[in-house]
Amino acid sequence: MYGYKNISPEEFEKGIQNDPNAVILDVRTDAEYADEHIPGSIQINIMGPDFPQRIAELDKSKAYYVYCRSGNRSGSACGFMASQGFSELYNLGTGIMGWKGEVASNY
Repeated sequence: MYGYKNISPEEFEKGIQNDPNAVILDVRTDAEYADEHIPGSIQINIMGPDFPQRIAELDKSKAYYVYCRSGNRSGSACGFMASQGFSELYNLGTGIMGWKGEVASNY
């Protein structure tokens, strides 16, 4: 067990719609986030030097629905978060590439 669960886009969408405790976390770069992101998501770049500090500031009692482009970086982020005591972590296994739901853009 990874300390998180890889889920499908359908499970991800259902979770963020039905879980009042859900936080959507985008771990991609600023440019990727600006181009396209899931509405309501917060962005913390996993490659950023402040990633561990910003994760430490999050509420561990929440459920985190984490995504990136393809599911790799978000899987790494979930693994790191699990090691930091987060217990309810869901990784969008396909990344945003497999996402069929609504997206927003900063452009």
